[in-house]
Amino acid sequence: MSKTEQPRIPVLDALSQHFKENAHMALRNKQLRHNMRTAMDSLITKRLVSMPDENERESLRELGNHVRARALSKLPELLEKLEANLTKRGVQVHWAETTEEANQIIFDIAKRRQAKLFIKGKSMVSEELNMNHFLKKQGIEALESDMGEYIIQLDYERPSHIIMPAIHKNAKQVGHLFENKLQTPYTDDVDTLIQTGRKVLRNKFFEADIGISGVNFAVAETGSLFLVENEGNGRMSTTVPPVHIAITGIEKVVENLRDTVPLVSLLTRSALGQAITTYVNLISGPRKANELDGPEEVHLVLLDNGRTQAFADAQLRQTLNCIRCGACMNHCPVYTRIGGQAYGTVYPGPIGKIISPHLMGLDKTEDLPIASTLCGACGEVCPVKIPIPELLRRLRKEDVRPPEEPLHYVKGQGARFSRKERTMWNIWKSMNTKPNLYRKFSYLATRLRFMTPNILAWSQNHSKAKPASYTLHELAKKHLGDKK
Repeated sequence: MSKTEQPRIPVLDALSQHFKENAHMALRNKQLRHNMRTAMDSLITKRLVSMPDENERESLRELGNHVRARALSKLPELLEKLEANLTKRGVQVHWAETTEEANQIIFDIAKRRQAKLFIKGKSMVSEELNMNHFLKKQGIEALESDMGEYIIQLDYERPSHIIMPAIHKNAKQVGHLFENKLQTPYTDDVDTLIQTGRKVLRNKFFEADIGISGVNFAVAETGSLFLVENEGNGRMSTTVPPVHIAITGIEKVVENLRDTVPLVSLLTRSALGQAITTYVNLISGPRKANELDGPEEVHLVLLDNGRTQAFADAQLRQTLNCIRCGACMNHCPVYTRIGGQAYGTVYPGPIGKIISPHLMGLDKTEDLPIASTLCGACGEVCPVKIPIPELLRRLRKEDVRPPEEPLHYVKGQGARFSRKERTMWNIWKSMNTKPNLYRKFSYLATRLRFMTPNILAWSQNHSKAKPASYTLHELAKKHLGDKK
């Protein structure tokens, strides 16, 4: 590596088990840190400008929390109602417990339609499926049409942010990427870069056999799929190709159309500081005989992938309130310094730390719940008031829970469990609850301070904890004795 070259995280191979190594690499990347800091400062400011009235903001957050909590309390009932109303409107509803099942459902549809090209609007759930990679192995191309997603697809990367996938790159980096991948003249003019991407993608919408999209909210009452976006690619990918497949997690259902109003207001302002996005799409079925546009078929794939595990626990269920705005990331002192790719998961940042253990298991994400300062910023800005710090503490507890305990709240519990560490903490507890034992230990610790070991977990990231020369009790007695 040259002196000017920045360390790069090998994101396609990055796993959450490598979080510490990835984080160290990210911290050494000065360009990445500059890009992230600049972007985060802008997003934090825009959010505050869009919600200047604190009373209105907090009232809206409370309403958003109420709407999401009510929907989750009725989740099984609302999902059945959603399926029934969508089916009446001609939408074919599919259920997938795992990502493998979801990919197979999508492939079966593609196979029946003899599809060779998918055009994709933005969808984080499709990232959960690693759908592009799966389809490629089946000889099917899946092309991203969201500009941020298209950029990182060209560079073989994962999204760095829920809302802005390529936020870790600046215009110069994108200019060089387009020059190398698209053989276009180098430019770092943002408008020119956007137009270059549009020229490449425009015809693909008409050539595509199937369009893919995510879903922001699925409305049970009306049987509608609610999508918000700014670029127009979502509308194109859901109306131009003959088949539209929408993919979403089972938690995205809301009770009625009225519930989407506060949620959309919270989503757009928390994410980008916008009062409303450029496009708001309501999809309620395939094209009818007397309509001029729209797909011939509409499918909805409802994915579980660990969500029912979170739903089963009253406290952990709050994780499913998330409306995917990314505000918690924008304010997180950890995420803003290392970016999203260091996490090695689909969902990075604070929300990723609490949802990824359910999707992947604690045994594959054991470092994520502890990768937090617990400063509380994420919980303070969450538009639906998810108590993220509280949930992080809960997951830390599950992380060290003995695997043999009968209650398994989270898949892979006990990933960080150590009998040696448990024994040490039990000794610590006894020592601090028995005064005589505490005094004896304190005396020995001060006299044998030169023997303090280096293996303590504290010393991994801090200076070695070395006892003082004398205990506090000894110093107090000496001080009082001197006064007499």
